Amino acid sequence: MAPAAGLKAAVGEKILNDVIRSMKKDGEWKVLIMDHPSTRIVSSCFKMSDLLAEGITIIEDINKRREPLPSLEAIYLLSPIETSVRALINDFRGSPTFSYKAAHVFFTDTCPEDLFNELGKSRIIKSIKTLKEINVAFLPYESQVYSLDNPQSFHHLFSPYCREDKNNQLERMAEQIATLCDTLKEYPSIRYRNGSEDCCLLAHAVLAKLNAFKADNPTMGEGPDKSRSQLLIVDRSFDVVSPLLHELTFQAMAYDLLNIEQDTYRYESTGISDAREKVVLLDEDDDLWVQLRHMHIADVSKKVTELLRTFCESKRLTTDKANIKDLSQILKKMPQYQKELHKYSTHLHLAEDCMNTFKGTVEKLCGVEQDLATGTDVDGEKVKNPMKNIVPIVLDPGVSAFDKIRIILLCILLQNGINEENLLKLIQHANIQQEREVLYNMHCLGAPIMPEESGQMKPVRKVRLDSTYQLSRWTPVLKDVMEEAIEDKLDKKLWPYVSCPAPGPCSQAAVSARFGHWHKTKTAAEYRTGPRLVIYVLGGVTMSEMRCAYEVTEATDGKWEVLIGSSHILTPKQFLEDVRDLTEQTPLKS
Repeated sequence: MAPAAGLKAAVGEKILNDVIRSMKKDGEWKVLIMDHPSTRIVSSCFKMSDLLAEGITIIEDINKRREPLPSLEAIYLLSPIETSVRALINDFRGSPTFSYKAAHVFFTDTCPEDLFNELGKSRIIKSIKTLKEINVAFLPYESQVYSLDNPQSFHHLFSPYCREDKNNQLERMAEQIATLCDTLKEYPSIRYRNGSEDCCLLAHAVLAKLNAFKADNPTMGEGPDKSRSQLLIVDRSFDVVSPLLHELTFQAMAYDLLNIEQDTYRYESTGISDAREKVVLLDEDDDLWVQLRHMHIADVSKKVTELLRTFCESKRLTTDKANIKDLSQILKKMPQYQKELHKYSTHLHLAEDCMNTFKGTVEKLCGVEQDLATGTDVDGEKVKNPMKNIVPIVLDPGVSAFDKIRIILLCILLQNGINEENLLKLIQHANIQQEREVLYNMHCLGAPIMPEESGQMKPVRKVRLDSTYQLSRWTPVLKDVMEEAIEDKLDKKLWPYVSCPAPGPCSQAAVSARFGHWHKTKTAAEYRTGPRLVIYVLGGVTMSEMRCAYEVTEATDGKWEVLIGSSHILTPKQFLEDVRDLTEQTPLKS
């Protein structure tokens, strides 16, 4: 099953209890039919074996041709979109028999009225035994990270050609964010970053949706300390530096430098068996990945080797440096531990791949990037001539176009803009004419590219005295925000409330002042007794910001839990491509 705590567990439990187990009868098998969005949600929480154990005999895609199974009842878990509702109606159009004996229909969130009416007029109405909305319209990406699974929304929000579609996008996002709060049983106070019209509109839209949920379920948001929970809404223009930097913590570095798609890492394995391609999913079912993902790359290989040595010693097997490197030697002596050893092997490979790529040109870039991002050098001295710092990189033919653009943008942001003539010279010398749109389009995110453009005011940064690696001096701005929100020090003018903090428990005379009703019916995985800080970033969240959510949670000793999410998870490459395509009339398929 899903991990015992966190977002994946809460979603997994909700689907299990509200959908699958609510239909379960001893000795009776059912078919589970899903569309693409609901399949993504379910597969982030369950394995096929989990569903088999719950009486699901077969899982089908509603948009594909299927064999009728008229002797079985079907559970439909669908997003309430036209194609899925029409396909559902078609399953019960045939004669003399329908595709299935009966239909138990669950929509991930609110079904629009026109589709609901269409359903009511069709023949399926005689076969529907259950019709419910379960309010899970988001993807639990990690235990503290969620995604609305809509990367195209970046184009709709920031492109000058998509103004008229923007309100529909914000409305849809509000619905999805509200289902997240409903799943977590939170009724948080809502704040947004002042100066962003989109954040303000979204904050008000979420409040309206949450009030509707609260009317249906008055106990939502009750429980010890729950009145302190907050939802903060901010957009990508608040920090455009973090998506540009080469991060050197394991997860962010691997996704930036290596070709990891859909969380899948591929590598050539040698030694353990014959050389062949191995395919590994990087997710929270791998406890070693969870342990390593936020560590600095300099510590990762050391840590894996240390853990492997401890593992071997616990199994009374002697090891030395040579056979740590060649795991096949250990495997010959311990074939029964193949699964565990493959895990160590994967992460040693992944770390080695990262370091091999880093040692080329990336190493040269990191120091300059950190100076430009922080505005100071390693000794804390102010960077006096940023343009001079970037010249060797701009002229180096060995540096890729996107890496040059990352450096040039950091330089422009530090200087609060650059004049047209100098920008053209930089583009020419760097030989990046084909990707020049990235530089020009950054103004769509409120970044000051030309001096006359007034960018957003730079937030005042927190002074951090803790020692860190020289190439990792930058801290994402959102970490300051998380810490200040938890300490109740966030400026109320910069972060206004659209719904004020709920009054203290003394005003809830109708329920237990300490516990409300929450402990009577719900399970531990779904409930925390402490408050949550939920952050939504309009326009994509970076992996360094995801890491900050875990670090800040840990620093509170679990008194608070920080969750962060967006329409999608960003890598630097995707961010630059998204910015480049903003002046396309229609977004390119993500």
